[in-house]
Amino acid sequence: MVDAARARKLADRIQQIVAEMLERRIKDPRLGFVTVTDTRVTADLREATVFYTVFGSEAERADSAAALESAKGIIRSEVGRQTGVRFAPTLTFKHDPLPDSARHLDDLINAARARDAEVARQAQGASYAGEPDPYRKPEEDDEFADVQGAERAAGDDQA
Repeated sequence: MVDAARARKLADRIQQIVAEMLERRIKDPRLGFVTVTDTRVTADLREATVFYTVFGSEAERADSAAALESAKGIIRSEVGRQTGVRFAPTLTFKHDPLPDSARHLDDLINAARARDAEVARQAQGASYAGEPDPYRKPEEDDEFADVQGAERAAGDDQA
């Protein structure tokens, strides 16, 4: 087994090589606007998973997946040549749903902000249903003050 630092360095290098290959050498017309987001390598350096996103529709995503699958051999041979490892890792391309999830979360946050703004707008001219301050405050009632005074006087007499 290889240490995690070496596996991470190899993963970073594979990510760079794959991105460069997609940009410069792979001329498949099915390949859309692909961005390599992450690469993970197993501990034995035999398999690498390349995560990617495609800007466009579902059909463009499917076309790009087919183009990546057909170019897998060329990319793997280039990865083996440039990294210098004994065995070039087997490449697996997986669509990364993270940007789609982030976009969905942004939409939810924007909708919540809009609802909060609507509630704040409705609350501007509103008034309380009851008293403005419904909490009881200690007041200096004559009756209450007399009871406390009598208790203090009784305590002074006993001492």
